[in-house]
Amino acid sequence: MTTTTAAPVPLPAVSVPDDLRPWVAEIGTVTGGESVAHAPDTATKLVVRVEAGGRRDALVVGPRTRASYHRADGGQLASCVQLHLKPGTARPLLGVAAADLVGRVVPLRELPARSARQLANSMADLELDDLIARLARLFPQLPPPESRSELLRAAVAALSLRDGQVPGQVKDVARELAVSERQLRNLFAEGVGLSPKHYARIDRVRAVLAQAPTAKWADLAARSGYYDQAHMTSDFRSLMGVPPRSFFTGRLPEARPCQAFARTAA
Repeated sequence: MTTTTAAPVPLPAVSVPDDLRPWVAEIGTVTGGESVAHAPDTATKLVVRVEAGGRRDALVVGPRTRASYHRADGGQLASCVQLHLKPGTARPLLGVAAADLVGRVVPLRELPARSARQLANSMADLELDDLIARLARLFPQLPPPESRSELLRAAVAALSLRDGQVPGQVKDVARELAVSERQLRNLFAEGVGLSPKHYARIDRVRAVLAQAPTAKWADLAARSGYYDQAHMTSDFRSLMGVPPRSFFTGRLPEARPCQAFARTAA
C-alpha cells in the first residue's frame, strides 16, 4: 500500500454552451500531476489530453466500474479537457453502445461513426476556449439524440442521489416510468453501459467521495442511501479497493505505471 502524491488538480468546471447541452452534461479540466486516482465513473467522456511535451490525443473514455490508481511514466500530463456525455448519446455520436466502451480508452478517430471522426478532427489541436467554440458550432449539425434518451435520463435521475433525495429501487423506478425492469436494463446497457443497480452503486460511492471526510460516517451512510455504515464501507471497499477511512488518510493501493492513457481503464 502506498500513498499517491502530486495528484492532478481539478480546475473549476467550464460552463456548457447551450448548443452543447443536448449532448454534454459537464465540461471539466485537470492540470498537472504525476499520479492519479481514478474513481468509478458512470459517464462516457470525450477527452483531449495534452502531455507536457505538447503531444495531444483525442480519446473516448468509457464508464469505469472500479477505481484504478496510476503513476505517470514518460510524458507527464500537462492538461486534460473532459466532456462528460449525457446518457443516451454514445450511439448517435460515436457509433457504438455505451456498453461497448465500459473499461476502455479508445482513440476518438477509431470509432465507426462519421461524427466521431469529425469530432476527432475538431478536438485535437485547439486550446480550451477555441475548442468549446468549435464544438458549439459542430454539435448542432450532428444527428440528434434518440427519442428514448429522455426516458433514460428520467431513469438516471430517479436512480441518482440528488439534493438529499435517496435513489429509488430499480423495480419502483421501472414502474413509475411504465417500463419493465428488463426494458430498463436494456436502456441502461445501450445508453449508460451499466446495469441500473451498478449505476446506482457507483453514484452512491461518488457521493461519499464528494462529501467525506467532513461528515460523520454514519450520517454520510444514511444520506447516501445505505442501510447502515457497514454497508457503505463494504460497497466503498468493493469499488475503490480500500475502505473509506484508508482512502481518506492516503493509504491507497500501489499505483501502476500509466502511459498517456492505457487502452483499457479499470
